[in-house]
Amino acid sequence: METSGRKTRPNSRGWRRGKPRGAPNPRRPDSDPGPHLGWGSNPESSPGSRLRPHPRPRPHLHRDPDLIEPGSLQTPSPDSVSGPDLVFVPESDPVPKPGFDSGPGPGPGPGTGRGPGPGPGPGQAPGMLRDETLDGATVPSLWRGSLEIRSESKSCQTASISTLEEACQAREQVDAEIQTDPPSPVALRYATQQDIPGLASFLRRVENLIIRELDKNWQSHAFDGFEVNWTEQQQTVTCRHTLCYPLAQAQKLQVTSVSWNATGSVVACSYGRLDDGDWSTEKSFVCSWNLDRRGLNPRQPSAVVEVPSSVMCLAFHPTQPSHIAGGLYSGEVLVWDMSRPEDSLLWRTGMTDDTHTDPVYQVAWLPEPRHSHRFQLLSVSTDGKVLLWQAAGPGQLQLTEGFALVVQQIPRNTKLKKPTRGETEVGVTALAFSSFDSSLFILGTEGGFPLKCSTAVEVAALTRMPSSLPLRAPAQFTFSPHGGPIYSVSCSPFHRNLFLSAGTDGHIHLYSMLQAQPLTSLQLSHKYLFSVRWSPVRPLVFAAASGEGDIQLFDLRKSSQKPTVSIKQTPDESPVYCLEFNLQQTQLLAAGDAKGVVKIWQLSTEFTEQAPRETEDLDQLATEVAS
Repeated sequence: METSGRKTRPNSRGWRRGKPRGAPNPRRPDSDPGPHLGWGSNPESSPGSRLRPHPRPRPHLHRDPDLIEPGSLQTPSPDSVSGPDLVFVPESDPVPKPGFDSGPGPGPGPGTGRGPGPGPGPGQAPGMLRDETLDGATVPSLWRGSLEIRSESKSCQTASISTLEEACQAREQVDAEIQTDPPSPVALRYATQQDIPGLASFLRRVENLIIRELDKNWQSHAFDGFEVNWTEQQQTVTCRHTLCYPLAQAQKLQVTSVSWNATGSVVACSYGRLDDGDWSTEKSFVCSWNLDRRGLNPRQPSAVVEVPSSVMCLAFHPTQPSHIAGGLYSGEVLVWDMSRPEDSLLWRTGMTDDTHTDPVYQVAWLPEPRHSHRFQLLSVSTDGKVLLWQAAGPGQLQLTEGFALVVQQIPRNTKLKKPTRGETEVGVTALAFSSFDSSLFILGTEGGFPLKCSTAVEVAALTRMPSSLPLRAPAQFTFSPHGGPIYSVSCSPFHRNLFLSAGTDGHIHLYSMLQAQPLTSLQLSHKYLFSVRWSPVRPLVFAAASGEGDIQLFDLRKSSQKPTVSIKQTPDESPVYCLEFNLQQTQLLAAGDAKGVVKIWQLSTEFTEQAPRETEDLDQLATEVAS
């Protein structure tokens, strides 16, 4: 690069103190709009050129602009640049001293003086030097070239991996129950007379005594009937669920019956009317709720079945959790499958000569005598007939046996009201089978007297009622009557001779099948009593539903005259029509009322845990009163 007419001289270190006018400032890179060249002279300007350092000690690398793409980083990759381009500064003649003639030659040609540069061009003043930027000289990098010769492109620097597919990568298999090593036998150290003096003589001395006491414990009955209960203690009776069906409540229908299925997780109720004496033809419902289902909606049943007539009673199948039987106000008996709400009807009796002519007030499943795993369906009605049904063909229930209660064939072992002139049939309102004899059952009647009956009788009934089969007279024994119709009977699951009855007189009678008079009579309400049930786990506990909206829980161990706990089911004293204990989850009790609501009550521990010798106390109670 040529210098201007300004004279400069090198300092003692060889650096230039001044800079030509108009030259870029090396300390301000923004003053040079072009590429910043590290060293500032062209080696071709002087034959005796040599490398001279730039005034700044840090050199700048020159990059070829053609190798940099627009918008990319200004630091190119090592492969794209062959090496730093060095700019040479020629070694010029010694700087002339003042007064030294350094004028240029005439014209555009080379000067005649000793000045190193060419003469001024056109339009320039003579004797002045002009600034000019020359192209830099590049020096290729020998090191990078030699590296490129020795380098070789590889797509993968590792050798190929050999693979082999096997169905099982284990060559040997051994099945073992445990993965631990077999235990090594432990060496037992037997005690000797030296270790425990007198032990052998002591054991010989007490051997007979210990054996005698163990025999006594084996023959003892102190813990008979006792079962360990691991459930959490419940101190009070609480309401666990309040279930209802709004569409049935909108029609002012009542809950006429409740039933638990075989698993104890599903409760079903029937909607109808018990206070309507006219022939009911309005639509009613059978609803079920699965209490174990997550997200239970108490106002939305799990299954709903529409029925063309009022449903008066329900009974789940003993082994089929989804099958349920119902008796209608029209006298028909139906069986539904609640797992198929769209097409739930399985069997029906139809309206034939064998069908009941009055409302069906109770249904029950009865095992067949020769096939205990098969069940028949028993129905009772106020027309005086007790009918036994069995499935025969698709959708049809066929009559297999029938019984009729006729006034003339009722046993006269107790004083009864004289029947009305012309009355021949005895209306049946309640049914309960014995837990000890499947052929023995108790009937509650409209006349208020309970009847002991049997399915094994062979006496023909003196009736003119139409039937495809001959009807028999089942009554064997008559008990002292209530003051009105009986609405519910229940046989004890712990004593073969005891049963309870409840009626419109507000009394509960405790009977023994061995005598006509009741063992005890309890007045629970001044209104009707609609239902009574023995506890399935406590021999001395039973529950009753009253017409005053209460559920009475009795514990005969504590009191034989007043209830232990009274639960308010309805706040406005609407009648409670039905209740049922859960045989699987024995702490649950379901009750339905006239408001169309089913409440699930969780009983306290005192009603679910059997006390020691409670069964013996029940036997003693029955024996003492009967004697």
